[in-house]
Amino acid sequence: MTLRALEVLRAVDAIAAEDTRVTRGLLTHFGISKKLMALHEHNEARAAAGIIDLIASGQAVAFVTDAGTPGVSDPGAALVDRVRAAGHAVIPIPGASALTAALSASGLSFDGVVFAGFLPARGKERRERLAALAAGPWAVVLFESPHRVVETFSDLHAAFGDRDVVIARELTKRFETITRRPLGGAAAWAEEDENRHRGEFVLVIEARAAHAEGAKDPTALLEILLAELPLKQAVALAAKISGGKRNDLYALALKMKPEK
Repeated sequence: MTLRALEVLRAVDAIAAEDTRVTRGLLTHFGISKKLMALHEHNEARAAAGIIDLIASGQAVAFVTDAGTPGVSDPGAALVDRVRAAGHAVIPIPGASALTAALSASGLSFDGVVFAGFLPARGKERRERLAALAAGPWAVVLFESPHRVVETFSDLHAAFGDRDVVIARELTKRFETITRRPLGGAAAWAEEDENRHRGEFVLVIEARAAHAEGAKDPTALLEILLAELPLKQAVALAAKISGGKRNDLYALALKMKPEK
């Protein structure tokens, strides 16, 4: 919690919160008493309208999420969009960031990072997302919940192969844990101690080696790109992402989506 955040919470007229119970505990700890209103994923549109009315009447409103940054894998994006569309200012109050904290403590070298948030829960969409991420040349950062993290380690190993993963658990909290493991052994490491798969996780997967070949099977990557782009453009982008030969990818794309 920064001094600036405390100043803002003391100065505003009202505070919207993802969970008013959690935020009330925070405010009580710092001796702050303010009107609280709930804004979460199930009521964001309706609550945003009420907040805009308060701002239009001259009031200042803060928005707090529980264990993350508003609008970054947390509610808030729709609120920000609607407040801006109504012509009002949106001012970020930076605080602890799990993404940058994990990267700074990872020890990994990278030219770029892809932040992918939470993966799809299961099925084809999950496999396709992993294939596309693995095909790129960048380090990848994911968020994951405790009840799915062991399964995710296995899926990451299948998609990314023998790369390392930095496992950052409960960042900035009491039980903070940061460790670097080969993906092939990450699931077993987590299952050795039930405490290792509790809490909120940030996973940083190292970038593909510069000399590595493209993904073994570029079909999933091409399938995603062909659904959104013309054939030639999809092939060109797939070649850049995967490092594969354009002619080979073009031939494969023709089989998947013949030109008319």
